[in-house]
Amino acid sequence: MTRPADHRTASLRRTTSESTVELTLDLDGTGASHIDTTVPFFDHLLTAFAKHSLTDLTVRASGDTHIDAHHTVEDVAIVLGDAIREALGDKAGISRYGDALVPLDEALAQAVVDLSGRPYLVHEGEPAGFEMHLIGGHFTGSLVRHTFEAISFHSLATVHVRVLAGRDPHHIAEAEYKALARAFRQAKALDPLVEGIPSTKGAL
Repeated sequence: MTRPADHRTASLRRTTSESTVELTLDLDGTGASHIDTTVPFFDHLLTAFAKHSLTDLTVRASGDTHIDAHHTVEDVAIVLGDAIREALGDKAGISRYGDALVPLDEALAQAVVDLSGRPYLVHEGEPAGFEMHLIGGHFTGSLVRHTFEAISFHSLATVHVRVLAGRDPHHIAEAEYKALARAFRQAKALDPLVEGIPSTKGAL
């Protein structure tokens, strides 16, 4: 398998009555990012995702955050998933699977990714009440799972995320995103030993 001459990239725009999202990514980047979703803690999580997955990512988003951050955050996650799916193309030569265990102080999260073409999310282990906690003044803990759902379903990936330990909501959310990033980094990587599509079906 020969590495593609051009990087695997996508550039998408999504506009609804609730938000406008413009996003570009390069799966073969260095982790550079320019993120402005108008939801600061989500910017922080996406910056970590880009850095630790070695994906160059630019996001500009605006929306009805005077009502709730939910719509804008969800729509960014939808576009991110769509862009990943587009940039992966036919997935020839990829490793396909990735697994990462990431600590952040007292928090510990594991993510396993299969770029399978079959969207599925298993997400468990967040402590009771985490989903109601407001992080950074704008971002509720429930949005971690919600964004993982949108990313996995729109990228057509099977994703398992488990929180194994944690007390601080900021640390838990960030450990989850970093674990997802590291697992995705492995899964999207081009493997010189892989010939064609890494599936007995011949398609992913």
